Amino acid sequence: MTVENLPRRNFLRGQFLTSLQSEQVKQQGFQGIRPPWAIEHDRFIQGCTRCDACIQICETKILIKGDGGFPEVQFSRGECTFCQQCVDACSQPIFRSTSEPAWFHQIEITANCLTQKSVECRSCEDSCEMRAIRFKRQLGGVSQPILDLESCNGCGACIKGCPVSAIKVLFTANELGK
Repeated sequence: MTVENLPRRNFLRGQFLTSLQSEQVKQQGFQGIRPPWAIEHDRFIQGCTRCDACIQICETKILIKGDGGFPEVQFSRGECTFCQQCVDACSQPIFRSTSEPAWFHQIEITANCLTQKSVECRSCEDSCEMRAIRFKRQLGGVSQPILDLESCNGCGACIKGCPVSAIKVLFTANELGK
C-alpha cells in the first residue's frame, strides 16, 4: 500500500510504503504535531528558534525534538495535560491565546481496533477524561466504540492507552496551515 501527499524527505527515506513507516507516523502523520496553542505550521516554523525551552519544561515529556529540531508532540509517550507551561516558557510570538482550543486535530479509530476482531477492549474509553469515546453495546457481540468529536480536546490519552495502536490523528486545515 502506498501513501498519497508524501513529503519529499519521507519519500526519499522510503516511507512511501506504509509497511516502512514508524508507529508514530502511522498514528500522527508525516507532519509533526506542534505544541498546544501553536500558530499555523508555516508561521510556527519561521518563528521558532529551537531553543528547547518548551521541551524541557513539558511536565508529561510528550514534547520531543522533531524534524529540523522543532518541537513536536509524541502522544505515544503520554497525554497533554494543557498545563500551558510550553506557552509560558516560549519567548517567541508563536502561540495563540490559551483561551482558544489547544488543537484542532481529531482522532479516528481504525479498522485494526480489537473490537473489530471481536475482542472486548475499552482502554481508549478508560483513558478519555472528556468521554469523547464511549462504547455502544451490541446484542450478541462486542461493544463498539462511538466517537463524540465535539467533546474531544485532542489530549492524546487514548493513543497511548490503545494496545494495538488503532487510534490515528486526523488534521484539519487549521493545523496544516491552509
